[in-house]
Amino acid sequence: MEQMDKIYLILKYLFLGLFQGFTEPIPISSSGHLVLAQYFLNLNIKGMSFELLVNAASLLAVLLIYRKDFARLTVNGLSYVATKNENQKADFRFIVYLIIATIPAGVIGILFEDTISSVFKEGVKLVGITLLITGVALWFIRNLRGKKNDAQMTFKDAIIIGFAQAIALIPGISRSGATIVAAMGLGMKQETALRFSFLLFIPVSFGGMLLSISDLANDPNISTLFIPYVTAFIGSLVASYYSLKWFMGIMAKGNLKYFSYYCFIVGTAVIIFG
Repeated sequence: MEQMDKIYLILKYLFLGLFQGFTEPIPISSSGHLVLAQYFLNLNIKGMSFELLVNAASLLAVLLIYRKDFARLTVNGLSYVATKNENQKADFRFIVYLIIATIPAGVIGILFEDTISSVFKEGVKLVGITLLITGVALWFIRNLRGKKNDAQMTFKDAIIIGFAQAIALIPGISRSGATIVAAMGLGMKQETALRFSFLLFIPVSFGGMLLSISDLANDPNISTLFIPYVTAFIGSLVASYYSLKWFMGIMAKGNLKYFSYYCFIVGTAVIIFG
């Protein structure tokens, strides 16, 4: 019986990893869905170790997909600092804007993320409400087709997108949804909005990992939950990779309204039944 309980626990963590990984790239809020999944699976995961691992897996998936953009920006950005080559200035500015957009979420996250998470874990109906807010935001930008590309971004754009990402610290408010809504609302092309959103995920996720690494090192459950954690990490990595690939195709076709419908349905169901 004890062996069956262990297998059941591993399957629960695998499901959570797959669930988080699939919902991370798409604009339906992975954090909100993770709260809901833990609630309905009757799992109370304490500390930040689990979220740290699955977010690290999603980060690795994003790096794999955007590896060429990441490498180009890194090489050209450093080269511009050294040579001031005008051909590399656009990539350097793009990096600066990514850094600027990271600051609001970084500051607010350090000050309030634990409080926000604890409040929302106590009441899933709040997640239902914030999912409805995400749905409304996606509905408003569903038909937008902007013209601004990477080189046409401004300091103001970066600040606005940065604050949109900070709002997404609230479970149920999608990080990718908030940043894409802000970017497209500012007149950016879908491709530019998507690229900036997920390249912006890299420093935010990496920063969160650095701040939470002590939680993982001091987690008293790490030895007993090692296999479930590893299983969740692998599940999240695979699911994040294919989910982001799928979402890129949807963005190219301009079908964001379907995510809006989903948020309306799930948000309403959670408010009624949660």
